Amino acid sequence: MAALASSLAEAQYATRLEQLSAKSEALDAKISTASSLKNQITQLASALGERVRTGDLAPVSSISNASVASVARSTASSPAGDYSLEIFSLASAQTLAGPAYAASTSAVGSGTLTLRFGAVLSGSFTADAGRDAVEIEIPSGATLADVARSINAAGAGVTAYVANGADGARLVLKGEEGAANGFVLEASETPGDEGLAALAWEPVSGDPAQLLVTSADAQFELDGIAMTSASNKAGEVAPGISLTLTGTNAGNPATIQFSDSADAIATLMEDLTSALNEIVAALNEATDPQTGDLARDDGARALGRQLSSLGSTVIMPNAADGEPRTLAELGLAIGRDGTFSFNESTLQSAMARDPEAVAAMFTNGLYGVYSTIDKISRNASTTGSPGSLAGSVSRYTTQQSQVSEQNTKVADQQEALRARLTTQFTAADTRINAFQSTLSFLEAQIAQWNKSDN
Repeated sequence: MAALASSLAEAQYATRLEQLSAKSEALDAKISTASSLKNQITQLASALGERVRTGDLAPVSSISNASVASVARSTASSPAGDYSLEIFSLASAQTLAGPAYAASTSAVGSGTLTLRFGAVLSGSFTADAGRDAVEIEIPSGATLADVARSINAAGAGVTAYVANGADGARLVLKGEEGAANGFVLEASETPGDEGLAALAWEPVSGDPAQLLVTSADAQFELDGIAMTSASNKAGEVAPGISLTLTGTNAGNPATIQFSDSADAIATLMEDLTSALNEIVAALNEATDPQTGDLARDDGARALGRQLSSLGSTVIMPNAADGEPRTLAELGLAIGRDGTFSFNESTLQSAMARDPEAVAAMFTNGLYGVYSTIDKISRNASTTGSPGSLAGSVSRYTTQQSQVSEQNTKVADQQEALRARLTTQFTAADTRINAFQSTLSFLEAQIAQWNKSDN
């Protein structure tokens, strides 16, 4: 009877449980396929971003004598080839030392110190009419250290400190690099509290020994073209070439070289085409009308639409007229079946016309190849969007939970039915046994009766 109850209960709910199991398996397949597609596009965006940030898509600089300068690629320009660099002198900042005092705590008098800026050269001073003089008030009782602090607080482009040398404490003033950043120091003393004039200096009557370093511009040549810079951080000296000067090499020019990024960009485009085709193949299999797990999935359809229009999508809306704006202009083509192909000659033509514009498409900025693929990846990964793969995964996961709950409910109903049938059948079995006992008793009585008649 117990076996019969189990069999009947299983038969009662077998069809429903099989349906729920099939639905659960289908949802598992949908979740797995959607997650796999999402991960593929995410991994592509991540790899592309890493390649753009640390790869060889921009021209790489090198210099034959690294002790004289460091070279960096600047802006979006794409320098290539060799450049000659000869540095005759570095930019310097005027350094001025005051007279010796007993200590940094020595009193210096009071009044006003005035800094005037310009060129200090050959014992003369030529004031810079474009810069205002800076007045620094020195109060009564001020020490040499107080003067240094007051000069620094003025923020005039001159820094000060007290150096304790062998002959005593000296006020040291340092200006900024560049010939136009020289300076003189004038003093106006407070009557009765004299002494401040000892710190004043100008090149005509001042002690020449106090001028430790004269301000000067850097002097150098790039490809034989004479150049100057007020700072050793010379910045962009030619399109795409930024220099920081660190030494001199007069008579022994260094060679600056930039690698050609054309091959690296072509390789990236080939890799991108292959990766996109892998995604398209997986997407086509997943959306097959007959066998695909995502045959009617909104997220998969959205990804398909984005990929199908990738070649013609404007990825450089800020490009100037005539500059490449789309991946198609870099050689990426899309066939009728949705697969991608790469025409390297199209890329090479674009590189020949405007290498800087092509290089600008391979940055990690707001626009370009990486930002476009990254946008597709982010769209696919947006959980709250019903038209994304992440949204599909979330929806199917919710449905899977509901199926699991339904399966549990049906299993509980089946168990309840089995228990109820078992109880009923056990009661029936007990009654049947009782009937059988009664029958056996009656049969025995009848047999006795029949025997008595004989």
